[in-house]
Amino acid sequence: MIRVGLVDDQTLVRSGIRGLLDLTPDIRVVAEAADGEAARAMLATASLDVLLLDVRMPGCDGLALLRSPPATLPPTIMLTTFDDDAVLFEAMRAGARGFLLKDISLERLADGVRSVAQGATLFRPALTERVRSSYQRAQAGSAAAGVGAGGELTRREIEILALMAGGLSNGEIGAILGVSEGTVKNHVSSILSKLGVRDRVRAVLRGIELELV
Repeated sequence: MIRVGLVDDQTLVRSGIRGLLDLTPDIRVVAEAADGEAARAMLATASLDVLLLDVRMPGCDGLALLRSPPATLPPTIMLTTFDDDAVLFEAMRAGARGFLLKDISLERLADGVRSVAQGATLFRPALTERVRSSYQRAQAGSAAAGVGAGGELTRREIEILALMAGGLSNGEIGAILGVSEGTVKNHVSSILSKLGVRDRVRAVLRGIELELV
C-alpha cells in the first residue's frame, strides 16, 4: 500500500483527492494538513511514501515547506491550479519530484503517485512534449552536447537524459533503447558527473538550462 500525505488549505480539494485515491486498490491518504505549519507536525509523526503538497497556501506555503531540510520530506508532488513553468522549475530546484494540476483525472493522479513512489520524476504533459522533441533531436544526432567541466555528453547520454526528463526509470529506459538496466545506470552516473550534479532531478534541470532537453 502506498501511504500518501495530503497538504492543501481547501477542505473540498482534500476531500476530493482523498475520495479519488480511495477508489484505487493500492493508494491511501493516511495523513492530512491544511497548511505548511500543520504539515510540519504531520510529517514529524506520519510514515509516508509520497507527499501531495499544494503550492499556494496562506502562511507557510508549499515551496517554503519544500525548502525545509530534505530529510523531513518524503518524495513530493506539487499540486496547483495554475500551469506555471516558473513555479514548476522553482519547485523542482527545491527538491520536488513531480508537478500535477488539481483538475487531473483519477488515472493520471494515481499513476503519478505510483511513479514517484517508485523513484521516478513526474513532469506535466507540455514539458513531456518538449522532452519528446529533444529525444528525437538526440536520435538524429543534431543536439549540441557541450556542458560542464566533466566533458561533453555523448549522443546516447543525451537520449538517456531526455528519457530521464520524461520520468522513466532505468529499467524503462533500457527497454526503450534495447540495453540492460545496468548499462543505463552507468550512463546516468556519467551524465551526473559531466553535468556536475548529484541527482537525476538536477541533471534534468541542468539539461533544460543547456537546452539539451
